[in-house]
Amino acid sequence: MENRKLRNIGIIAHVDAGKTTTTERILYYTGENYKLGEVHDGAATMDFDPQEQARGITINSAATTVFWQGTQINLIDTPGHIDFNIEVNRSLRVLDGAIVVFDGVAGVEPQTETNWRLADKYHVPRLAFVNKLDRTGADFLRVVGMIEQRLGVTPLVLQLPIGTEGDFHGLIDLVQMVALTWPAGSAPASFTQTAIPAELVAQAQQYRTRLVETAVEQDDALLGAYLDGQNIPLDALQAAIRRGTINGAFVPVVLGSAFKNKGVEPMLSAAVAYLPAPGEVAAVTATAGDASDANGETTLAIEADPDGPLAALAFKVVQDDHGALTFVRLYRGRLKVGDVVLNATNGKHERIARLYEMHAERKRERDEAAAGDIVAIVGLKATVTGDTLSHPAHTLLLERIDAPEPVIDIAIEPRSQADQQNLFKGLQALLQEDPSLKLRQDADAGQTVLSGMGELQLEVTLEKLRTRFKVDVTVGRPQVAYRETITQVAEVHHVHKKQSGGPGQFAELVLQLEPLPRGDGVQFESRIVGGAIPREFIPAVEAGVRNAAKVGVLAGHPVVDLKITLLDGGFHEKDSSQQAFELAAGNAMRQALKQAGPVVLEPIMAVEVVTPMDHIGDVIGDINRRRGLVRQQEMRGNATVIDAHVPLQEMFGYIGQLRALTAGRASYTMQFDHYATAPRHAEVAIAG
Repeated sequence: MENRKLRNIGIIAHVDAGKTTTTERILYYTGENYKLGEVHDGAATMDFDPQEQARGITINSAATTVFWQGTQINLIDTPGHIDFNIEVNRSLRVLDGAIVVFDGVAGVEPQTETNWRLADKYHVPRLAFVNKLDRTGADFLRVVGMIEQRLGVTPLVLQLPIGTEGDFHGLIDLVQMVALTWPAGSAPASFTQTAIPAELVAQAQQYRTRLVETAVEQDDALLGAYLDGQNIPLDALQAAIRRGTINGAFVPVVLGSAFKNKGVEPMLSAAVAYLPAPGEVAAVTATAGDASDANGETTLAIEADPDGPLAALAFKVVQDDHGALTFVRLYRGRLKVGDVVLNATNGKHERIARLYEMHAERKRERDEAAAGDIVAIVGLKATVTGDTLSHPAHTLLLERIDAPEPVIDIAIEPRSQADQQNLFKGLQALLQEDPSLKLRQDADAGQTVLSGMGELQLEVTLEKLRTRFKVDVTVGRPQVAYRETITQVAEVHHVHKKQSGGPGQFAELVLQLEPLPRGDGVQFESRIVGGAIPREFIPAVEAGVRNAAKVGVLAGHPVVDLKITLLDGGFHEKDSSQQAFELAAGNAMRQALKQAGPVVLEPIMAVEVVTPMDHIGDVIGDINRRRGLVRQQEMRGNATVIDAHVPLQEMFGYIGQLRALTAGRASYTMQFDHYATAPRHAEVAIAG
């Protein structure tokens, strides 16, 4: 594919690092906006949801299209709050590059680290933007050191700051060896290019040498020329930086203060120069159904060819007044208005009614989209997040988007009977929009239970129910989403017989249960040979055990991380049926769970507390009382950062206690880390 002048870029960071402010400046400098919108005024273009404006945070990833130096940039501003991590996950899945924003004071924060690992998972090349360098305590080179140590990557410093903290007013461009300065104050203005200040020349020369030495390693001919003492031409140096960025050898680091309108244009130029166009990153893989293949499927590499058969991934669904708007990334082929495509995930055909290029909440209509484009489609009725759209004659499946496991539950019910239907309709729409929300019916309590990643996400969901779907709900107290698992192997032989009156039922099976590592889910395998159980009954056995795994034997929580193997069985010519085998499998599963050493698992959160030095003893003592484990502590500026693992059950109401202990001077963030076995005394309380 030709190198299109197109970049698909996401902006990712920890909450409050300045992502949305940076995006607003990009919109301003590219001419998309004529005035600046500010997050604290509730006027940011990309935070157009009323809740985002009220809370001053990004909740939904918003897409927009801008142009810089003749290149089209599809930009996605993602949330920083851990509760909305699915937004970052699905955005990174479809992007070719990312700008990671770091707070110049705090440096690498927990959520930055989580998002960085997600970008690693999807092999997304990154550019680091160290922001807020005008703030007291900001230290550019300390943040560069943190990027190297904490994220385990080689930072390639492309710029150095001129002035520190309140005096920050410019930068040294180490690629071109010039200084760029901005006028005092924070009004948006263009930079002035000047010679490097005399007192910074030695430092600039030192970092320029490092930059060149790291970059030329990407090209043997350049390396040879450099070792021979030759001057490296500017275009050759930029090509080497681009190659190293795309293949992950290093991460270019630029700097600025988005709020004070300094450093945004050079950052944009670096994104265009060093982040990849579609087709320059490794081809995505897909599986194609093939009956002649022993496994029934073949793995294919999907090249970004606009003339090949269609391959596109639906990565986000938004419900508005006119129906569903489905965001799609095209990996191959073209899409035109009026086309009929196949949803390869569910086998249904879909018609493309309208195509839009998105500008936050504004839409621009298009007739056609090609490989590499990110567009929104109106008219898809049966497509959800993670579904693949393909050419009807060339069926293939792209890798799905994994939704994280929810860790917190709330029971909800409508305030009036009349709201029942609207509640169901609203919840279905919101579940379609956000795959990290889960809904289940608790048969014992007769309740509808909504599960999510955190209290903020559930709060936002309930607010959407009220405002968008006009449903008022009664809400129970948030509860921890426990899980159950097994600790030992168990085998059961179970016979299901019913002969009294009407048609008989018969099913016989031998099941083996064995524990799996954390995070491996529920796996099923059949080892039936020689027709001990007819092949058509095996799916019924799997359905029976999977249904039984939804309700554990200790406290009724879902059972995870185990493998169920069907070893043997027997059937009756007349009395065996799918229903009989499903019932038998469920009963056998419950029997086996009791014998397999069941335990309760609780979610453990990674908690980071930033506190003044004089309150450190109180904070650590409180963490210990909450069954927490302090893993490390370090200095960050004049504050101490405590990194701990604490059970989620113990974290309710933590912010009030932390403020009381530290006179309101400490702050904390937490995110789900892993499930661990609950201690026996906690297990008794859970099973209650």
